[in-house]
Amino acid sequence: MRELNNKDIKTLSLSALGSILEFYDFIIFAIFTPYFTDAFLPSYLDESIKYIYTYGAFAAGYLARPLGGIVMAHFGDKFGRKNMFLLSIILMVIPTFIFAIMPTYEQIGYLAIVILLLIRISQGIAMGGEMPGAWVFIYEHSPSHSKGLFLGLLTCGVCGGIVLGTFIALNLQIIYTEEQIKEYAYRIPFLLGGIFGLISVYLRKFLSETPTFLKLKESKELHSFPLKSVIKDYKKDILLSMCLTLVLTACVVIMLLLIPNYAKKTLNLAPITSTCLQMAGALMVIFGLICTGTLADFFKPSNVCKIFSLGLIIFCPMYFYELYVGKDLVLLSAFYLLACFFIGVVNFASIFMCNLFRPNVLFSGISFSYNIAYAIAGFLTPILLVKLHDIAVNTNTIGAGYYMIFIGILSYFCAIMYEKIKNHRK
Repeated sequence: MRELNNKDIKTLSLSALGSILEFYDFIIFAIFTPYFTDAFLPSYLDESIKYIYTYGAFAAGYLARPLGGIVMAHFGDKFGRKNMFLLSIILMVIPTFIFAIMPTYEQIGYLAIVILLLIRISQGIAMGGEMPGAWVFIYEHSPSHSKGLFLGLLTCGVCGGIVLGTFIALNLQIIYTEEQIKEYAYRIPFLLGGIFGLISVYLRKFLSETPTFLKLKESKELHSFPLKSVIKDYKKDILLSMCLTLVLTACVVIMLLLIPNYAKKTLNLAPITSTCLQMAGALMVIFGLICTGTLADFFKPSNVCKIFSLGLIIFCPMYFYELYVGKDLVLLSAFYLLACFFIGVVNFASIFMCNLFRPNVLFSGISFSYNIAYAIAGFLTPILLVKLHDIAVNTNTIGAGYYMIFIGILSYFCAIMYEKIKNHRK
């Protein structure tokens, strides 16, 4: 049983740094959408139409994921994981800088909308290769008795990016007025993200290749076309991985990225209050991820997944009830934090997927399944949330709470399906 050494710790830290950056960029886009919508769209459009257009651009990034993910995974399985990490960061940093300085609709007209869309597509391509590659990288570097925990710590980087983004947003809301943020200050977080990204690009040069890949290369077990083998030999694994990705997408996109904006508008929350609650939610997810990772290393992972799935089924609808019906801020906050803790169930997306595919097709197997599912779910989820929010407001129901109940049930089903696949291969 290999212990983690200083070199491994450095590698894991630099891998998590990339995840922090990429989700920082995603969260600030989501948080500041209400502020920059007017800057990049015609003023004569209805507010609801503006939101659909802007979140449509947000969703377009998800459609670009398969392209980046499949291509990066192919070369990652053939030539190594390290170089793909560097590429994904570069594809994130350049668009972030561009957005920080790009002209508005009043200055360049519809070209502003086109540039905004291209920025989101580039970020989507980067994200397509980043998360699957990071999971594989961490899994292959970590000790056998701590793989669940280290995958959880990596995914904490996702939440770390969200916490960092919400912290920057909180400070902007304290320092600047609403009008100042809409006029120019919304650009500051993207400029900071670009600077942070350049530092990450430099640091990732010091990453080392995974021991697993080096062994595969030495023993000449690498596939010439790994995706072909994945599609031929892992149909059930692909289906399960896609279901796990749907669970992850709903939890992250709805509960962490988008619903805080709807809660702020529905309950007339002060921006600072809304941002603090969102930041607290991300911290609770970090706690949940550490718990699921640690427990999965000591107990049967599928059983831990089932318990956290039940928590999701219980507390998500309770949060949405308070959001649309009860409207008690104290209860809403309590249920939101509890729901976020059980969002730690998303850790099983990486834990299960890393155990489904052989090492020589692991990157391609995860990336293909994850990105196809994330492209579909990530594109549809923001649009679905707009509709569910309107229904909830007009009918006094829990809206997206029903969808989160379905997601909890699906997560429980994934644990059962994982058990059956693993038992069949024994």
